[in-house]
Amino acid sequence: MTTISPRRDSGGRASDCRSSKKQRLPSVSEEESSDDSSSGEETEVEFQNGSSESRERELVVLSDDSDSEDEKTYAELLRSRRPRRLSPPKSLTLPDSDVLDCPDCFEPLRKPIFQCNNGHLACSACCTKLKKRCFFCALPTGDIRCRAMEKVIKTCVISCPNAKHGCKQIATYGKEEASHAKLCLFTPCSCPVLDCNYIGSYKDLNNHFRITHKKSPGEIMSIEFGRQEIFRLDFNDDPVVFQMEKEGDLIVIQGFKGSHGVYASVSRIAPVVPVMGQLYCSIARLKENSTLRLEFMVKNVQKVREKQEQPEDSFLLIPTHMLRGDHLKMQICIRREYVPS
Repeated sequence: MTTISPRRDSGGRASDCRSSKKQRLPSVSEEESSDDSSSGEETEVEFQNGSSESRERELVVLSDDSDSEDEKTYAELLRSRRPRRLSPPKSLTLPDSDVLDCPDCFEPLRKPIFQCNNGHLACSACCTKLKKRCFFCALPTGDIRCRAMEKVIKTCVISCPNAKHGCKQIATYGKEEASHAKLCLFTPCSCPVLDCNYIGSYKDLNNHFRITHKKSPGEIMSIEFGRQEIFRLDFNDDPVVFQMEKEGDLIVIQGFKGSHGVYASVSRIAPVVPVMGQLYCSIARLKENSTLRLEFMVKNVQKVREKQEQPEDSFLLIPTHMLRGDHLKMQICIRREYVPS
């Protein structure tokens, strides 16, 4: 029987057996033919076919930053190994975008995306919420990244939901899509005239209103910035609609009768986006011996309120002692800047 003793270095000391890597044990023939001046570097165990022993590997999770050096190197390696395309890349269409949503919270999947050993996906927020347990099979999750799905999500683009109203913006699926939707100038707006079902973009609605709903007594009037207009508000009738002469913006005044009096609300039919700018109004209830006036910021809405909805902001509350009949004599002035009274 042959005894294999530890290999010694030039100083006669045994090599450190506590090395982090495993050493390959040479056969007798290899030991006899080995060169005394061979390097003392350690090598990993080479497993033979059919061996039941498995290799221990450390799972490395790359940074979540899509611009990390590791991911750039990996992407460059893939590009260098990919054969040259004989035809341009093709576009694919998904009949249902739900397959790109987290199966637990149903929100769009965003990087990093994780999977359990059974392949069930989960977003980072759900992994934390469920304490790294798969919602479907209860196996551990949150350690293995699903790189394939992350790549799919990164390359997916989606048209704006307001494309049918004229928006041509293309956004990446998920976060960028949601951010654009909040700032889209083509958010659909409804015509404020009762019994009119027209819905379109802000500009299309203004053109529709100017062409279709020509001036009718007590219903539609024009107004200019800084000019005071007197009108009659009937809180049991249709809303009063002003259209800016040059810009075409629609200003809607509605009356809501409540227990404390009448709420006269002022709103503009327009999307809530910074590019629209802000408008202010000065509205007053005119009476023979008294005037009640208030100035406030005009709120942008995409649809006028229903009659039973009491406004929460952008309104003038007219107390009951200033009411007479079902209509009120009112005055309004629209400005681009706030002018304190």
